Amino acid sequence: MNSILRIDLSRDKISEERPVNEWAIKYIGGRGWGARRVWEEVEVDINPLGPDNLLFFSSGPLTGLLVPSAGKLSIVSISPATRIYADSSVGGAFGAELKQAGYDAIALKGISKKPVYIMIDNGAVEIRDAGEYWGAGALVTEERLKRDLGDNGIHVMAIGPAGENLVKFACITSDYGRNAGRTGMGAIMGSKKVKAIVVRGFKDIPIANVDQFMEIAYDSYRKISENQFLDIWQRQGTLQVIEWANERGVLPTRNFQETHFEEAEEIGGDKMEEVKTTDRACFACPMTCGNYCVIQDGDTKVAVEGPEYETAAMLGSVCGIRDLKTVIKANNLCDDLGIDTISSGNLVGLLMEAYEKGIITREDTGGIELKFGNGEALLKVLEMIARREGIGDIVAEGVKAVMEKWKGTKPFAMQIKGLEQSAYDTRASPGMALAYATCDVGAHHSRAWVIAKDLEMRDKWTSEDRAKLVIYHQHIRPLFDCLGVCRLEWIELSMDENIYADFYSAVTGIKTALKELLKRSEAIYNLTRAINVVRGITRMDDYPPERVFCDPIPSGSLKGKLLQRDEYDELLDTYYRLRGWNKKGIPTKETLIRLELEDVALSLEKLGKL
Repeated sequence: MNSILRIDLSRDKISEERPVNEWAIKYIGGRGWGARRVWEEVEVDINPLGPDNLLFFSSGPLTGLLVPSAGKLSIVSISPATRIYADSSVGGAFGAELKQAGYDAIALKGISKKPVYIMIDNGAVEIRDAGEYWGAGALVTEERLKRDLGDNGIHVMAIGPAGENLVKFACITSDYGRNAGRTGMGAIMGSKKVKAIVVRGFKDIPIANVDQFMEIAYDSYRKISENQFLDIWQRQGTLQVIEWANERGVLPTRNFQETHFEEAEEIGGDKMEEVKTTDRACFACPMTCGNYCVIQDGDTKVAVEGPEYETAAMLGSVCGIRDLKTVIKANNLCDDLGIDTISSGNLVGLLMEAYEKGIITREDTGGIELKFGNGEALLKVLEMIARREGIGDIVAEGVKAVMEKWKGTKPFAMQIKGLEQSAYDTRASPGMALAYATCDVGAHHSRAWVIAKDLEMRDKWTSEDRAKLVIYHQHIRPLFDCLGVCRLEWIELSMDENIYADFYSAVTGIKTALKELLKRSEAIYNLTRAINVVRGITRMDDYPPERVFCDPIPSGSLKGKLLQRDEYDELLDTYYRLRGWNKKGIPTKETLIRLELEDVALSLEKLGKL
């Protein structure tokens, strides 16, 4: 759409920016555009919750088009939890609607004097008073805005009380349960006093070669419809992974102490199908992997899109919760309060282990019996975190604050770079440990998911094989975030990644091979590394949690497994060498020049980093 909407909330100033073609192509879109904007506009020493931080919402060149799952939007900033580069991806249809309203991206800076929401109506933009919505849940806010504006067809991104209260892992919620969950984007939005962004659009999205595009689109949807795994993905979505991870001994259980949950089937895909009422899909998605579930809770019904695998594992097995009903209630609560289910489950699991070990006392918890399996305690603590009450006020600051307050938790705090780890145990998977440790936002699986191959190959492949696969994933998977599409069709339904280059070529009119797009994605990964390097990230931040090295898996088929530190050191050295980074984990000048990041190399050189 050739337009970035810029809003300075401190001055109530609205403007449009036309991105330069060379810049737009080089950084593709989505997280690529956002990363470059953060590098250009955000000073190293800013307060992430202050007026000078940038909150950048960016679609990709394929968002909103007839491409399988082309509803992705990236939100990019500097995280309040980790204080390094951060992005979070959200599905649904907001990104598509934003393009149809005439904008590729939104850039927010400053802080509003009062709570507001932003109304984008087919190109017309207003900053409106949101006083009456402040304090409401994210789901409730979306419902009320649609009612008050008289249009159920609009799309809304909103924060809940957690975002307003600057919880460091607050999320942004859209389409009644699609979340930009990780790295605290909701806290940044809350710090800017923006309760919601509402968008409505009817514009056509231009395509350079329509006939070529439609041929690729029809062929893609046909191949997906014929895939043998489509049925299980439509029935269970990611929740089928509960059984997969449990069978292979990598399902984190009771704060990653164990890797097999004896009640996994009670929170897994088959059990979910008993309460599922319908499918939900993101824009243009044939997988329909969203599960809409409804349960009876006393006199009321609780409805939620989900739970996804990560949510069920982190709020289920990690906390020792044995029933899907409690997981669904916790999922719904997190969506409305506006907190990330991954970080929330991770932190509550950490508290539960600390409580059982006597590090945290009943006095600390305000009388709550915070033991594994206590569903009521889980729900209560989630509320306390979002509202910053009691022990929740400390936990709301994230895992670093918990480790600082209760220093005895450090050996079993599952985090990297200050981001709470998501739901895969890596003691039997050196490749997945490397993927988590070198992820540019912290301990998240989104950049590289190599655990299945790692478990398959075990000792049959070398450090170089492992590192090469991690690096390839770190280029191809973030490329989907740049393009504005979901990666599941590729990794789960075997969609050829070259098709995305064909789509890109047809849409832009610029013949581009996958190899070139991957090089641009590699450049973006090096750019985010540079953003982190100037903020103090070093080799020591690229290591898994202590538990991975020190606590052998206690039972099951992988009993006794743990990661050897010397083995990991060798793997990290290999990874750095293959990336063209020095032994400190800093991209070399030659690497940055090869990737056409000469200005980045110059900046690192001036700072004495090269």
